[in-house]
Amino acid sequence: MSEQPYELPADRVVSSLESRTDGLTGDEVRRRREAHGENDIVRGGGRSPVDIFVAQFNSALIWVLLAAAGLSIWAGHTVDAILIAVIVVANGVFGFVQDYRAERSLESLRELAAPTATVRRDGEERPIDATGLVPGDIVVLRGGDVVPADGRLLEATDLEVDEASLTGESVPVSKSPSPVESATPLAERANMVYKGTSVTRGKGVAIVTGTGMATEVGEIARELAATETTRTPLQDELDDLGRTLGLGVIILSALVAPLLLLRGTAAIQAALTAVSLAVAAIPEGLPAVVTLTLALGVRKMSAENALVRRLPAVEALGAVDVVCTDKTGTLTQGQMTVSRLWVNDAVVALDSRETDGDAVERDDIGDREALLLEIGALCNDSTLEDGDPTEQALLAAAERRGLDVDGLRESNPRTDEVPFSSERKWMGTVHDDVGYVKGAPEVVVEHCDRILTADGPKPLTDERRERVETTVRTFGDDALRVLAMAYREAVADADDLADGLTFVGLTGMIDPPREEVADAIARTKHAGIGVKMVTGDNVRTARAIADALGIGTTVLEGGEIERLDDDTLRDRVDSVDVFARTSPEHKVRILQALQQRGNDVAMTGDGVNDAPALKNADVGVAMGVRGTEVARQASDIVLLDDDYATIERAVERGRGIFDNIWKFVAYLLSANVAEVAIVFLASLSGYLILPAVQLLWINLLTDGLPALALGADPVSDDVMERPPRDPDRDIIDRPMLGLIGGTGAVTTVVVLALMFYTLAGAPAVTAYALTMVFTAFVCLEFVKLYVVRWLRETPTLSNPWLAAAVASSLVLQLGVLYTPLNRSFGTVPLEVADWGLIGLVVAVCLPAYVAIGVLVRRMDR
Repeated sequence: MSEQPYELPADRVVSSLESRTDGLTGDEVRRRREAHGENDIVRGGGRSPVDIFVAQFNSALIWVLLAAAGLSIWAGHTVDAILIAVIVVANGVFGFVQDYRAERSLESLRELAAPTATVRRDGEERPIDATGLVPGDIVVLRGGDVVPADGRLLEATDLEVDEASLTGESVPVSKSPSPVESATPLAERANMVYKGTSVTRGKGVAIVTGTGMATEVGEIARELAATETTRTPLQDELDDLGRTLGLGVIILSALVAPLLLLRGTAAIQAALTAVSLAVAAIPEGLPAVVTLTLALGVRKMSAENALVRRLPAVEALGAVDVVCTDKTGTLTQGQMTVSRLWVNDAVVALDSRETDGDAVERDDIGDREALLLEIGALCNDSTLEDGDPTEQALLAAAERRGLDVDGLRESNPRTDEVPFSSERKWMGTVHDDVGYVKGAPEVVVEHCDRILTADGPKPLTDERRERVETTVRTFGDDALRVLAMAYREAVADADDLADGLTFVGLTGMIDPPREEVADAIARTKHAGIGVKMVTGDNVRTARAIADALGIGTTVLEGGEIERLDDDTLRDRVDSVDVFARTSPEHKVRILQALQQRGNDVAMTGDGVNDAPALKNADVGVAMGVRGTEVARQASDIVLLDDDYATIERAVERGRGIFDNIWKFVAYLLSANVAEVAIVFLASLSGYLILPAVQLLWINLLTDGLPALALGADPVSDDVMERPPRDPDRDIIDRPMLGLIGGTGAVTTVVVLALMFYTLAGAPAVTAYALTMVFTAFVCLEFVKLYVVRWLRETPTLSNPWLAAAVASSLVLQLGVLYTPLNRSFGTVPLEVADWGLIGLVVAVCLPAYVAIGVLVRRMDR
């Protein structure tokens, strides 16, 4: 069809699909199933567990480590090779677990399929498996049903559908079979129903227009399948580092081995020196330390109600500079609440957060207010536990003001009623001889000839009618959903409710903001992070909520987004605070426009419609309580309490974790640079200092417990005072390069001086000189560790785990000096005077390290 089903009259839709209102025949169904397939969400060509596991080792740094392990085996250092291999495999297993869980995002879409559907076929109405539906089928929908496929309504009686998971609309939508205009956005197509949404009340008959992947949910599944997994800057940088180190090892080995052979060095000695340089150049523990530090952060975030599904997302949080957040259930409570009453010419605030200048707070409840709330409770088909959200809000308001709803209903049994319908726009109930009515204000007021005042019922004059209409407009401007209440005495039956009513008042209700969200948004903005609302809700509601929360009031509608090309949207997206009436495609375009501007974006959401954007975002954040399984599986982080404030805490934790990663990357690389320089320059002088076994031991001590303990460093007090990390700035930035180069140069010069001093002109390296250089280097690394922490404003004694790790490593170092292990390491016990010389080396290097740190701090500003 060239025209869309929602544009056409119902009979033309039926004929265009070559169907009938009494349904398809069995033969027609079989032919169409062959053409269209099952009404199911097709799983994409997902990766097998083996593919996922193998992918964990597709990293340049991992390959360099494996090459080093091979060199170690070739040189006879089997223990060294085993140590490297264990680190690599442990890192791969941890990554596999995380990625395998993420692969389930498409599978969860299948859970949206309704298990059964009521369909008309061969002139009969029967239940079938919903996967057997085909385009042209006639389905019958009733309250409580899950819509089994996309369809065009042919009939609707009081039909309302909850489409929040698909469109973000916070209240059920009234449905009607009447055609709508071609430009009508998805959320306003009242004559369409969509797969996976829920019927909350009424009855409808629809013709199936789309099944399986041809539905709106199917389109979302297709987007998810086409989305590549986002890599974080840290992952890319570690890969670049691996490639650089690998190239460096090849160049160093190619230079050193021939030089040594030309100097007459034995071939095995030259090979051992090449292996030593390879081991010195590679930070073996870096992947494992990064992974385990992220894992420690994950545990802490989980305790703070943020469940991390993908480890790199923790690091990515530190660079987030824009949060795109859904409204319903994320910024708001996700349930309708009566916040204002208008009765007797007075506005009464039921919600303590009301800011309307005309509203007054009341702890007591007057007769007219009580009557207004009683009508809302009695002229009502719901309970607090189940039913229409609007009616549930009326019941909750009555109970909140001290009315006993159950007792009220028991003492006022319903004897007759006029059901609500989307055409009528009101409902009425009769209780003995009194009738109550609630509905749309413009309709209810037309049935009234009197209004209840402080002096009793009075004629509803034009002046009083105007005051009612003015109040309705005022409530509407504040994005409140308004209902009017009226009554009539001496009622014989429901037919008497058509006229002669007495107008009582108005209720204004809204899905209110969460109490803590405004403060959380203010803190987020203070940290240099922009906040944008992206919602399927209407403009007026979205703007009012955004204004109340301090997000802003500049709005761009989904229809306008469709008319903008990508370049224009990219230019405008930064200045917009609220995106309203958005579809899943709009959300992805908004996200991509921000990313093209260089922003790192966190996208929050809870509905099926949020899944593509969640998966495309730098950090996808789903709601754990109200969120759909689709959203949770597509996300990187799940908020276990659905609390926006948890996002702010997660960003703080993410920044702190990145600080810790920066510290140990700087610490590890500065050690490796010094190791390479010392081994290289010493070899050119004819000395094989720091052989491979000692370098592996140094790396084990520095890359091991102390580096891991850095992951437990507390978050600095000023971490949320800083702007977000520049997404284009590498972790190995100018300050880190300055630190690595500066401290590496100081260490190299001082340690080589110590080597020549202890050799005292010997033609070959002595065990004593080797032991002094070996031990001095270890001690200098632990001193430098605390200088690196000081650079990130981490208090010296704030991490007892680090102190214990350093102490344990020093004890291990003493073990290779003073136990039989010294034969394996080629070391000898040191005397007290020797320790004094090492202390002098430390005393020389410490102020130099601090001076370099001061320069690095200035470089970072």
